Amino acid sequence: MTMTGSSAIHPRIVLGTCCLSLLLVMMDVTVVNVVLPSIRADMHGSFSTLLWVVDAYTLMVASLMLLVGSLADRFGRRRMFLLGIGLFCGGSALCGIARSVEMLVMARAVQGIGGSMLNPVALSILTNVYVEPRARAQAIGIWGATSGVALALGPVVGGILVHWVGWQAVFWVNVPIGLIAIVLTLRFVPESRGGRGRSIDAPGQLLAIVALAMVTSGLIEAHNYGWSSPTISGFLGFGALSVLGFVIVERRTASPLIDLRFFRAWPFSGAIVTAVLAFAIFSAFLFLNTLYLQDVRGLPALQAGLCTLPFALGSMTCAPLSGRLTGRYGARLPLLISAVGFGISALLLTGLDAHTPLWLLLVSYGLCGCGFGMCNAPITNSAISGMPRTQAGVAAAIASTSRQVGALLGIALGGALSAGSVRAGGVQWEEFPQATHVVWWCMAIAAAGIAGLGLVSTGIRAKESARQVAALLDSN
Repeated sequence: MTMTGSSAIHPRIVLGTCCLSLLLVMMDVTVVNVVLPSIRADMHGSFSTLLWVVDAYTLMVASLMLLVGSLADRFGRRRMFLLGIGLFCGGSALCGIARSVEMLVMARAVQGIGGSMLNPVALSILTNVYVEPRARAQAIGIWGATSGVALALGPVVGGILVHWVGWQAVFWVNVPIGLIAIVLTLRFVPESRGGRGRSIDAPGQLLAIVALAMVTSGLIEAHNYGWSSPTISGFLGFGALSVLGFVIVERRTASPLIDLRFFRAWPFSGAIVTAVLAFAIFSAFLFLNTLYLQDVRGLPALQAGLCTLPFALGSMTCAPLSGRLTGRYGARLPLLISAVGFGISALLLTGLDAHTPLWLLLVSYGLCGCGFGMCNAPITNSAISGMPRTQAGVAAAIASTSRQVGALLGIALGGALSAGSVRAGGVQWEEFPQATHVVWWCMAIAAAGIAGLGLVSTGIRAKESARQVAALLDSN
């Protein structure tokens, strides 16, 4: 690893700069949900375009996150970080001036490209600035806490901005914050590169993008074309072939995008699947509930955002508790608590209708926030558990990517499963609560899956599999 720049490095300012960029990116993941009804009313978009406004961003982040880490190591982390902030702010400005839903979706994709360059690169910058292990752990803890706070507060901030300014404000507010981050980066963040440039797995990266794009397109557009239509069959079939091609390429290439040997370790595989399930629950839960609160209950954006405060409080309360429990007892206990929170939250909504008591909704939101707050620390811990130190960063990056894949699929699946309320003339909002019941049952099943994975991936045999994989990776 090489580092260049000012000889006087200010670690706290670097940490603040990285947290500022993370605040932008992670808040944008959830802030858009609460403004979707306003966008639909202003631009007369269809139900599927609402899904694309969210998923165009997440698709780019999920597809490019692993590639960006390699590019940053090769061409410079600060350089990639600056490019990411610039693209994110540029995409935000394009969202603010968008006059059609198609332009908005394209601008969201530009935002996503920029966003994919920020999270993994920021973490690499921090690990190189904070050399002492204890200080590094504290810095990464603050960085991770910022992520949780940003995700949880996104809907509340979105509601406030829509109420007082307009939906465009949730995008324009990114620009001045991003400019501040650019100035701080240029002034205080040192340039650094990896000690050995890793070759780029172009075929694997292309297949990953195609697979995610095809599966997402098939799920989002299914209610427009019908599940049995050749178009949807083509999307999903081509996506499945791309996944198969990705596996074949990754097994044969010398420098794979994802080393498939990692998945022989049960804790790692369990963490990846858990991340997909947890973030699918999280993203679909917020997406459907913000639509329900505004379009079914008739609440203005500000009140809808405030209704999600129990989620924010639950997440912020349980996230640090999860870290302590994981450090003391391992991943099993917080994963089981997370599953209980997610499961009860979903079950409370299986009878959702237009007149469901507000107190029940708030309890459900709070429990979902607790489940979400509990899951992140054990996911990361399980992903890197037993891995060689040289591979821990790659394992954590794959876990972060799986979170984005889960968020991507959660929106698409949530929309597809609740599409029973969609007609040619638009969404029949009086039918929407009933149409979401299948989603809540699926979430409850996913929560049970998290509990099962928490038990299986933390046992003695799982730990032994991780030791075997670590020995295998160390021998190469």
